[in-house]
Order: sequence, then structure tokens, then C-alpha cells
Amino acid sequence: MSHSHTDQEAHNKEAMAEIKKVTIILSVFTVIELLLGFWMMGMTSVGLKLAVKGTIVILMMAKAFYIVAYFMHLKHEVKNLIMTIVVPLMLFLWFIGAFLWDGNSFRNLRNDYDPYFKEQATIKVEKKEGEHGAAKQEAAEVKEIAAPAEKH
Repeated sequence: MSHSHTDQEAHNKEAMAEIKKVTIILSVFTVIELLLGFWMMGMTSVGLKLAVKGTIVILMMAKAFYIVAYFMHLKHEVKNLIMTIVVPLMLFLWFIGAFLWDGNSFRNLRNDYDPYFKEQATIKVEKKEGEHGAAKQEAAEVKEIAAPAEKH
């Protein structure tokens, strides 16, 4: 009886050590992601910003792996069950990438071959100095109308 109790305690200690290890790893990944995110806010280089964003995405994927593997107990499952989850997930990610690629291609083709189409985001609007919109102009007109009435 004492032998099984000792085995149970040893198993519990191993499980607790594994949970602590995974929690520390997830915490370190999260702190690194936050530091990179705050560091990225002050960057002016587009290439460096893109590299930091890529690093953050890789860290997020690593965190997702640890969460699924340990807290959803997928690490200790049979390989066939893991493949029934991972393969459709990879296909789903491939579909998202393919649709984004296709949409970007359509936008670029439309910009290149249709001389009358120009994306709204690329059109620059000139701002006149001293005017900040129709509301400010209307307020000035109301003041002009009200000012002569007050002088009488």
C-alpha cells in the first residue's frame, strides 16, 4: 500500500514540475512579446518593424503550441488523434493565406489595368490652411450674423 502511495506522490511532483515549467515558459514568451511590442511603437524603420512583428507571431505560435500540448492534454495523446487536429488546422491556415494572396493580387491587378480606378486610400486630399471642416465654417458664419445684431 505504501508503494503505490509513493508512486502517486512522485507522479504528482512530476506533474507539478511540468506545469510550473510550462507556466514559466508561457510567462517568459508573454513578457518578451510585450517588450517587443512596446519597443516597436517607437521604431521608424519599416523593415525592423516587420521583423519584430514576425518575431511576435512566432512567439505567439509557440505559446499556442504549449497551451494545446499541455493544458489541452494533446501532448500525451496518440499520434493519429494529433494528426486529425493538426492537418485540418494546417489546411485552414493555407486557405486563409490563399484568400489573402488572391485578394491582394486582384487589388494590384485592378490598380494596374483599370486607368479609372484608384484606391481611395492612395488619393491624397489637399487641406486648405485655416479650415478644419464644414462645422468650423458654419460656426464662423453664425458669429458673423450674430455680431451685427449685438451692436444695435
